[in-house]
Amino acid sequence: MASSTVTSSQPDRPPRPNLAFRQLRGRRSPAEFAALVRRAAREIGERVSCDARYVGRVEAGEIRCPNYAYERVFLHMFPGRTLADLGFAPRSSVRGRAARPAGDASPASGTQPVPAAGEAGAAVEPRDTQDPQDPYDTHQNHEESDVLRRAFMTGGGATVAAALGPFALTTDAAAPPADHPHRRPGSSEASALEEAVRRIRLLDDRHGADGLYRRAAAPLRAAYALLDAGATRQKTADRLHAGTGELAISVGWLAHDSGRFDDARSHYAEALATARMIADPALEAHAFCNTAFLARDAGRPREAVRAAQAAQRVGRGLGSARLMSLLALREAGGWAGLADRTGCEQALARAQALYERGRSDADPEWMSFYGRAELEGLEAQCWSMLGDWPRAARHARRAARLQDPHFTRNIALYTAELADDLARGGRPDEAAQAGIRVLDLLDQVQSSRVHAILAGTARVLLPHRRASGVSEFLERHASLPRIM
Repeated sequence: MASSTVTSSQPDRPPRPNLAFRQLRGRRSPAEFAALVRRAAREIGERVSCDARYVGRVEAGEIRCPNYAYERVFLHMFPGRTLADLGFAPRSSVRGRAARPAGDASPASGTQPVPAAGEAGAAVEPRDTQDPQDPYDTHQNHEESDVLRRAFMTGGGATVAAALGPFALTTDAAAPPADHPHRRPGSSEASALEEAVRRIRLLDDRHGADGLYRRAAAPLRAAYALLDAGATRQKTADRLHAGTGELAISVGWLAHDSGRFDDARSHYAEALATARMIADPALEAHAFCNTAFLARDAGRPREAVRAAQAAQRVGRGLGSARLMSLLALREAGGWAGLADRTGCEQALARAQALYERGRSDADPEWMSFYGRAELEGLEAQCWSMLGDWPRAARHARRAARLQDPHFTRNIALYTAELADDLARGGRPDEAAQAGIRVLDLLDQVQSSRVHAILAGTARVLLPHRRASGVSEFLERHASLPRIM
């Protein structure tokens, strides 16, 4: 295995203590602060092996720039601050190849010079502070990053498992190519990452989130590893960051739709941080959009309103009326959750007016799901939260009727919402018929959201067993396998 030591262009000099980081620790002991770091890492889905020794080395200036995993954790712990605010040096000044003048020759194949004791080459987090079993902790392991890059490029089949197989960490990418042991990601890897996002969205459209979420974690880990390896061109680096942000949102949505709200919140926060790091308003608007939707579903309607309004401020300059329409619907959902009928109606009116402006070349690729059916479905959800069951049922029926057959999961969702609205509106026979249509789709769709709606409908219909079709629906629903 080639050495993972990274050299630096910095001259030999003693480390400078990181006083800013020491001040942030406050009165806590290094061990107590390390425990806070590990807890913060768990909050955002990271795994770091931080201990008192690591904290001491940071404060002593021996680690002038943390690896990407620690960077994400520290920025989560201290929102609004940059690495410079935390006392760290720019990554380009401590990473060997990023800091090497353009005219310098590369080391001989498979080897790199080892810095002398005390040389600043150890300024990036050294190998002995990393957990070799930690899939997130990959800052200096260029060989591992190359394996992950190859995992992105491997072909696969058409089933759910095979469709994600190209991006899993357990593919046949057993070793990096001998002739390019330290190759850094380029445009082909960025394209593969973008394609991974498309394929995950396609599978979700057809089958729902439950069977996809855990499989999708592997490509996201691989994407972070590609970022860690570092692209040679800024344009490629920007594509990798944007693609990773979009992938984090997609994985977050899979968590969201399968009821894992804490996981979803973490992934959306990662995407938002990535968007701000690279000043990408389109990615930032997308992250805020999904954050608003999650906040509504998690019972935080005021946060939903604020996140949707933030998305609209960011997205206003992107030139997409359809995007602004969807963001207005996200805001309407928040107002409905606050039982503010006036605010909801005003946001719905804006959404309708913006939608009528039509499509444009500026519409984001991820908005392929947003058509008249989705608009009707989201409006139905607003009226449902406001308790206007007849109006909710009318829009849900339109949504199910207008939905493209390709979006099987959404057809099941809208029809389940229709069944629930009808049941709560005092029309049990029609509710049972709609519920049975959803049950017929469950061999194709795995969605905790759909199952949760059906369970609520079944509870409402229990007193109406004698109504036409209700007993059949209740019996079939009761026979469904339990969703864990």
